[in-house]
Amino acid sequence: MIKKKGKLVNRMRKGQMDFWDISKIMIFIMFFVFLIFPFGKLFASSFFDYDGNFTLENFKTFFSYKYYYETLFRSLKVALITTLCSVLVGVPLAYITTRFNVWGKRIVNVMIVMSLMSPPFIGAYSWIMLLGRNGVVTNFLTKLGLNVPSIYGYFGIILVFTLKLYPYVYLYVKGALEGIDASLEEAAENLGMSKWRRIMTVTFPVILPTIAAGAIMVFMSSLADFGTPMLIGEGYKVLPVLVYEEFMSEMGGNPGLASALSIIIVSCSLIVLLYQKRVVDKKQYFMSSLRPPKVEELSLIPRILMSLLVFTISTITFLPQIVVVFTSFLKTSGPMFTSGFSLDSYRTIFYKLGRNITNTFTYSTVAIIVIIIVGIIIAYLITKRRSKSSEVLDILVMFPYVIPGAVLGIGLSMAFKSGPLVLTGTPIIMIIAYVIRKMPYTVRSSSAMLQQVDQSVEEASINLGVSPMKSFFNVTARLMLPGIISGAILSWISTINELSSSIMLYTGKTATISVAIYTEVVRASFGTAAALASILTVATILSFILFSVISKGKVSVV
Repeated sequence: MIKKKGKLVNRMRKGQMDFWDISKIMIFIMFFVFLIFPFGKLFASSFFDYDGNFTLENFKTFFSYKYYYETLFRSLKVALITTLCSVLVGVPLAYITTRFNVWGKRIVNVMIVMSLMSPPFIGAYSWIMLLGRNGVVTNFLTKLGLNVPSIYGYFGIILVFTLKLYPYVYLYVKGALEGIDASLEEAAENLGMSKWRRIMTVTFPVILPTIAAGAIMVFMSSLADFGTPMLIGEGYKVLPVLVYEEFMSEMGGNPGLASALSIIIVSCSLIVLLYQKRVVDKKQYFMSSLRPPKVEELSLIPRILMSLLVFTISTITFLPQIVVVFTSFLKTSGPMFTSGFSLDSYRTIFYKLGRNITNTFTYSTVAIIVIIIVGIIIAYLITKRRSKSSEVLDILVMFPYVIPGAVLGIGLSMAFKSGPLVLTGTPIIMIIAYVIRKMPYTVRSSSAMLQQVDQSVEEASINLGVSPMKSFFNVTARLMLPGIISGAILSWISTINELSSSIMLYTGKTATISVAIYTEVVRASFGTAAALASILTVATILSFILFSVISKGKVSVV
């Protein structure tokens, strides 16, 4: 490493640095300024009081008062139960769709993936419409003399999170099951194992690392989510909601305590992530998968039952998108929906909330341009120019997966509210948050495509006298194009739906659609909230269709 650093210093002195050396330095500076510095500022803030004196009072306050530390236990409880429920739903569903000849697999996959791509708070809003105190299903069952549990509180959060996040487990496990070599399972059956024992002793252990990977995505997503617990949690307060209240309180919040709470959330995520990595590293299996498993042909009745089960689960999963689109066309009277259909909700949002719509697509477009340019360079650096610094760069790119959006928003807000670079309250800081948080999609898909590109193609161009930069953009980047566009579309989908960081950074002039949906639901303006959510749903569907056409199944969603 010292030798490599010495070579780089000598090249800098001689002015022999090429395009990639300069790019690496600039990208490290970008991550230092907009990720490391804000997180460091946040970390430091948790150890200082209002007067700038070092103190442990913020952490002492958290661990001394039940009101504070109980939210951590609640958050962990929600995340663990959600993860367990997601595994119990996602694994069997993936097994059924991959191993049996159920009908409509493609439609099922589309519905499940679409539910994953939409923001969780839209699911919370939709279930309020269905199972809220004045919900459609609630009123219907009440007329039949049946009382259903309220969607608000602990069980409602678990329900919404499970239906929203189990697709992570489903997609990971589905891919793993399709890649198992059939001879492995056939050998077990030839030894006299029953199908159930073969699944538990052969198939399940092989896909366990994949299940763990999907489970950790569910855990971190549910631990960090702000919108769903805020909308339907009511008295059941979790840590992200407490962070928001401490940082944004109109009664005078406590930024130091909010910072301490943020550090606690990140620490929990890191501990779980490292533990999962340790478990997975001990249980790695490799196989050729030359013979993919055969799909079992079911007789008519079992096939109907299996197909009905799969369609029921996927339809319930996709139900929030159906609800928001349908209710957006209903007539409203204040917070109530009335009989008949109308376009009044759409007229209202375009008249009163047009800026939010414009902001969403403007910020997302600018962010995607930056993500594409920087993302493909990072992908090249960590794939084709491997070094210790490239490994560090790879970690920096993925670090935002561990940091909840609200925590990143707080860090950016605190870092750039004063000093030589004041960005808090401007559109620029919103775009920076989107770039940092959504970069991994493009980097990962571009890296996957770059693995298939022969290095000799680019080297031939350089040998003909073309500069490394021009060779990359004229030759390699063109070959990477499907992966670049696919990753960019996924980054775009998650960007237009982003709430956690936006809610911490927006002002009246920079609010986005997701922020407007949240505020409209809080105000009980359900018609306009549905219309805004429908815009996001339609944009997400069109983007996903474009992704499917471009990737042709070669790039994974997760």
